[in-house]
Amino acid sequence: MSESVPGIAPEVFAPVEAPVSPSQASEEVEFVQLLTPEGERVEHPDYSFDLDDEAVKGLYRDMVLVRRIDTEATALQRQGELGIWASLLGQEAAQIGSGRALNSKDMVFPTYREHGVAWCQGVDPLRLLGLFRGVDQGAWDPRDNNFHLYTIVIGAQTLHATGYAMGQQRDHAIGDAEDSEATIAYFGDGASSQGDVNEAFIWASVFNAPVVFFCQNNQWAISEPIDRQTRIPLYQRAAGFGFPGVRVDGNDVLATYAVTQQALKRAREGSGPTLVEAYTYRMGAHTTSDDPTKYRLNEDLEHWKLKDPIERVRAYLTRSAGVEHDFFDQLEAEADKIAAELRAGCLSMPDPTLTDFFDHVYVEQTAQLAEQKQQYAAYAASFEGEAH
Repeated sequence: MSESVPGIAPEVFAPVEAPVSPSQASEEVEFVQLLTPEGERVEHPDYSFDLDDEAVKGLYRDMVLVRRIDTEATALQRQGELGIWASLLGQEAAQIGSGRALNSKDMVFPTYREHGVAWCQGVDPLRLLGLFRGVDQGAWDPRDNNFHLYTIVIGAQTLHATGYAMGQQRDHAIGDAEDSEATIAYFGDGASSQGDVNEAFIWASVFNAPVVFFCQNNQWAISEPIDRQTRIPLYQRAAGFGFPGVRVDGNDVLATYAVTQQALKRAREGSGPTLVEAYTYRMGAHTTSDDPTKYRLNEDLEHWKLKDPIERVRAYLTRSAGVEHDFFDQLEAEADKIAAELRAGCLSMPDPTLTDFFDHVYVEQTAQLAEQKQQYAAYAASFEGEAH
């Protein structure tokens, strides 16, 4: 490649600088923060958390229980009871803060890691395990909890969410910041490089769709660091599509709640989409089939452990809210109980039969499918009693 091209600035061809580790980059990041890693409440000119300490205790409970569910699921996978598991370790504040900002009419379009948001929406954690155990394709009904099925195709859910939000708009379900409905789509920093996500941004912007794009920037798209995904902060991309973006401390549950609440209100009142970038860190592996020690530094992990989303809330509750140890002891016992029930439920899941597949293609069975099911059942029965 030549050093200069007519009409193009020379710096376009400048070599890419060496990657900066997330621990170094995080020191330079500006974002909305209301609770410091040390557990101190701070003010922000544009956002505030107006709920009381009882609400903070509730958010803390959510995060502790979700982390315990995540830990138990990881253990089940390691013991061969799940095929794979996508951990949310380190991202509890981003998910619980945003999940608790939703109202009963808002619709959620998740990836495959939003276990905390599922918890907030009332989805039984055992339902999530059924998908990863391979006994179903996600057996919850999205209409029951306003929580769609997990999306494995990276970024596809942003298009689904945008289309749904456009439907809300055409159904005249928006107009009131509190009582109307909106849509929220979750995705990661790596998904922001997908065409689907950028197409969703275009459609949402042009049609002023009532959708919040919630990006959990956990610094790693599997093994690719954030500097391989973008040359600018992710939230700034929204400006190029014509709608606002904001970056929040994704390890601060209070700030995440406040920012998401405001973005959802904006969508419900008819002011269009918002991109929220929750700046956080994936403390575990991408999935249980991944080994992050192959591509990231241990010092980065240790650095981010000091910003743990749960520990900062515990520090606030003990130092500033006067919460006694009994609360934490009771919560630990509750977490143990939920984990035991989750394990027992997982191990008792019945194995599906392949003939079940034919019953879930259409709402009403067709003659052709019924015939295919009968043929397959006869074929499978022909192997009974044979040695394998």
